[in-house]
Amino acid sequence: MAELTRQTPQCGTCSPNHSVSVLLDSDSHRLVGAVDFDGDDEAVDEALQAVFGVGSGSGAGGEVYTVVVVNRGGEEVRAVVGKYRNAWILGRVSEAEAVAKAAEVFVKVFVNGGKEEGLIHGEFMPVGADGTLVLSFNLLNADPRDWIYDWDFQTVDEILLAPMVEAMKPVANISVESQVLYHVPKSSLSYWDDNWDSYIFSTKDLPFFVNSNEWHLDTSIAAGGRSKMLHFVVYVPSAKECPLLLQLPDGQISKTNSFISPMWGGVIVLNTQTCRKDSESKHPSRHTILHEDLQKVFEVFMGQFRQLFSFKSDNLYVGASGTYNLLPSERGFTLWELDVLSRMHTCFNLHSCATTLGSLSRLVQSLPRMIIKDEIGKQVKYSLEAAKLAQTNASLGVYDASAVSSRQARSLAEDAFFHPSIMSVSYYSFEHCFAVYSPFFLPVSMHVILAALREWRRYKKENKKYLVWKAKMKDAL
Repeated sequence: MAELTRQTPQCGTCSPNHSVSVLLDSDSHRLVGAVDFDGDDEAVDEALQAVFGVGSGSGAGGEVYTVVVVNRGGEEVRAVVGKYRNAWILGRVSEAEAVAKAAEVFVKVFVNGGKEEGLIHGEFMPVGADGTLVLSFNLLNADPRDWIYDWDFQTVDEILLAPMVEAMKPVANISVESQVLYHVPKSSLSYWDDNWDSYIFSTKDLPFFVNSNEWHLDTSIAAGGRSKMLHFVVYVPSAKECPLLLQLPDGQISKTNSFISPMWGGVIVLNTQTCRKDSESKHPSRHTILHEDLQKVFEVFMGQFRQLFSFKSDNLYVGASGTYNLLPSERGFTLWELDVLSRMHTCFNLHSCATTLGSLSRLVQSLPRMIIKDEIGKQVKYSLEAAKLAQTNASLGVYDASAVSSRQARSLAEDAFFHPSIMSVSYYSFEHCFAVYSPFFLPVSMHVILAALREWRRYKKENKKYLVWKAKMKDAL
């Protein structure tokens, strides 16, 4: 583990003060008797959680991650990472191989989240400065004169999206919106391909696919504030370009027929089964997307959402010691993935909080005449207290609480920096005063200066006359 971990711990990863314990199990021990490793992976994961998950919640001792190695002769080595905080390795493995695989699971998967790097530079998560995130789901009918599609969004929201929103609460306050738009063509062009018997648009056309002039997607009141908004679009093509397929750079067709745009959202092109049949009709037909098709669409959306948060959309991790199967969660993110998100989000929020408060301090020092209100001082105080609490919880392994505290620290720091009184003074500089008031006082000051010069000359002239008169009077006496 020391070889896989960097000498300088990266932001969002675990510090070197972790502890590792090893337990040698036998047939008479409770573990082998309680877990049937020959069963389904889901059942094995639940059994391991029942054995190791009791009492390992977010307490003072932090989270406990478990890797079980079951050495069996004559079996191919198989490694699985569960949806909780457990993993298991089955097969004929030597002691060195078992240690290497277990260390890779701990460091590369549980700590780094299965990414190539443990640190993602910049704002790696699409979450607003106030800790809120708006998910906007849009069904776009390119040309309603051909056909009109609708969806039962409320059912999907309750079944698929609600568990994910609940699981992401420590990281972000997520709200969900939906709408159906009409007459929304895409900007890019497509061409007919006889080999695929479909219209094709390539990855080179993706930057021009979204039609910003026609796609009015920003309908939320939070779109103009500090909240972040992600758009997920289901695009139903018109009869003139149906079916419409996305061709990958290797010449193959995308299995999901979708793509993502970082920090913006994702798009799915939905080709209905009756598009060619309906295209021959003279009158537009109305349809409702079937629940089975809509569920597949939102499964793709869930994969895109994971990619926007820098996770993989598939369930495999290929490491130096082999391939690992990652069990998916019905909530979109497993427990260990939520731990990774919380650590990363805490790290970014604390860095942002420190940067904002540092900028505020330099701004106040550069403007000595600025009057700081008590409200700003309280916001800075509470921000520092929340940041300290987040750091303490992160060091103890209470990741969900650390994410909430860091989000509060960043929000309070942003509120203090962008306080109306500070913004008004920061933009009211001396140059601004000179530019505003010089047209009023400069003409008057010129007359005052000229009058003072005339009075000074008259004074000198009259004083000279007085001195001459005084001298004559002295001679006369």
